[in-house]
Amino acid sequence: MKKRKSLQKLLSDSKNIRFSEAVAGAEMFGFRLDRINGSHHIFVHPDVAELMNIQDVNGKAKPYQVKQLLQLIEQYNLQMEDEK
Repeated sequence: MKKRKSLQKLLSDSKNIRFSEAVAGAEMFGFRLDRINGSHHIFVHPDVAELMNIQDVNGKAKPYQVKQLLQLIEQYNLQMEDEK
């Protein structure tokens, strides 16, 4: 149930998401941290051609990056890991 709450928060308020919540959301859908380059945390997914970047800015994720994550989830029809 905790995963559902996290997903609801990502969907409802992409402008006020903590960095840790954005990372947890990405990991819920199978993204894995590939590398860190400065403040850029680069995530990869085996079924997604694009890289996903999430930045930590004073504990918050950048809103446009949260939107990009949600777009990738929708575009590639990704499922939460426990639902596969």
